Amino acid sequence: MSLWYRMGADGCVTLTLHIQPGARKTELAGLHGDALKIRLAAPPVDGKANAALIDFIADRLEIARSAVRLKSGQSSRRKVLEVSGVAETRIAGLAA
Repeated sequence: MSLWYRMGADGCVTLTLHIQPGARKTELAGLHGDALKIRLAAPPVDGKANAALIDFIADRLEIARSAVRLKSGQSSRRKVLEVSGVAETRIAGLAA
């Protein structure tokens, strides 16, 4: 199991992410310490980057946007998301 995600007993997965807002394009950028780095094209103003992050994760995992919740890091580059209704193999595939 990787350090950047944890499976919870309740079936939810906790993701630790390092975000680079204002990038040229939205993409996965590999591991950054104990977090998965994601570059976001959205600017870090008015919650636009947070909304773009949730949309990106939901799209990549092919789940509903409502299944992804920002748990902490609203105004930080380091964010923790909680994702429900997805298998661990799909989560692990994000960093592959």
